[in-house]
Order: sequence, then C-alpha cells, then structure tokens
Amino acid sequence: MLTIYHNPRCGKSREGLQLIENLNLPFTTINYIKEPLTQNELTALIKKLGIAPIDLVRTKEALWKEQYKDKNLTDDEILQALAQNPVLIERPIVVNANKAVIARPAERIHEIL
Repeated sequence: MLTIYHNPRCGKSREGLQLIENLNLPFTTINYIKEPLTQNELTALIKKLGIAPIDLVRTKEALWKEQYKDKNLTDDEILQALAQNPVLIERPIVVNANKAVIARPAERIHEIL
C-alpha cells in the first residue's frame, strides 16, 4: 500500500494525490501538517528516500531563510527543525514499502511502483 505525506494547501502535493487516485491503487494519506512527524519518523523516511536531511528541507521557505539558512546545522538539528516546523518538509512524499520519492514532479511516483 502506498502512503502519501500530503499538504492539501500545496498544488504539487495535490497533483501527487490526484495521480495516485487515478492509478486506483490502495493508499493512505497523512496530512503531516496536522500530524507532524517525529524525528525518528523523519529519519526512517530519509533512509527510504536515500537522501541527506538537508535535501528534505524547503530551503526557499521564508521560515527557513529567517531562522536557519545561515546556521551550520547538524543532521540532527535539521531533523529537529523539520519535526518542529513541518511546513519546511518537501512535499509530497510517497512511500511504497521500503522505497520513497519526493514526488516533484508527480510522475516520480512511478519510480517506486
């Protein structure tokens, strides 16, 4: 079963959700803004994505620029910032078993099917 970490206010996230719905595959939606991920959950997600924590950050987000951009953060500090400020997480993220993608563009979802 697929899982999409979704922010309904984001157009790219809505595109990813629409693509999954069109595939008629079973999936679960997690609104990670309303249900923030813990640092442990973020660590597991990053492992499935095969990326560094900084690659999960929306670095153009005003909050990142104002509070974190010029700091030399460790991976743990980045994970803590993401856990405390879920708006900073790239979206959407789609997981299929032990594989995941940041679905930008939405067609990247096909990579893990």
